[in-house]
Amino acid sequence: MSSSAPTSPTDRYVVATDGACKGNPGPAGWAWVGEDGHWAAGSIPSGTNNIGELLGLLYAITDHADVRELVVQADSKYAIDTYSSWMDGHRRRGWVTSAKKPVANQGILEALIAARDARRAAGLPDVVLEHVRGHSGHVLNSWADERAVRASQHAAKGEELIWTSLRGLEKLEVASAPPRSAADRNGR
Repeated sequence: MSSSAPTSPTDRYVVATDGACKGNPGPAGWAWVGEDGHWAAGSIPSGTNNIGELLGLLYAITDHADVRELVVQADSKYAIDTYSSWMDGHRRRGWVTSAKKPVANQGILEALIAARDARRAAGLPDVVLEHVRGHSGHVLNSWADERAVRASQHAAKGEELIWTSLRGLEKLEVASAPPRSAADRNGR
């Protein structure tokens, strides 16, 4: 973590997450953007929107493992419900759904459980998840969407990469929404 990101275990930190996919399945991206402008994003050449949403949540948690009060804002009810209600049940049932079908995204769910359990083992409270409406003017969510869409564009070129301000890239100016892209103007 860089020196300007929260480092004290008493800090409260708000981060928004999002996922994007060009087609579903298709080239996908994920992102998180923090209230101080720190951010991370990644591209997956072949994925789904749900994979992008879950990876945004996973990286938001693991990239802020030392933040005592981590608040994650997401527009994905799927990601929120998976983390808060479903993943432990899936594990108890041997990674099959109640309909006895294999659980989608098992590897990511296992990593989310490990991240949650690591916070608990460190004596940190569970992550607070807040649902926000996507594409409704929520500034941090708009920035997370912008970063996830950009990452999915790289994924469409076959690139599997992760970018982050925590390793030297410039922070975002999150006081206002990101510039509107052509996709936003055309109603996506």
